[in-house]
Amino acid sequence: MKPIILAGIVLILLGGLALAYQGFTYTRQEKVLDIGPIHATREDQEHVSIPPVLSGLALVGGIVLIVVGGKKRS
Repeated sequence: MKPIILAGIVLILLGGLALAYQGFTYTRQEKVLDIGPIHATREDQEHVSIPPVLSGLALVGGIVLIVVGGKKRS
């Protein structure tokens, strides 16, 4: 399999997942208090949104890469 076709497949998969989930959430721990043996932390959940336009561009780019990589050279 050509690397350009593989890159196209990866872009299509990532674009499809980004359209389906529209972002991802992660948890971040932050120290609030640190006095001797006493430790206090706080967990914050952050959400990162992925714009649908970017997801669509990834899908279209993947399709273009597959079409270009699949053409036979003359």
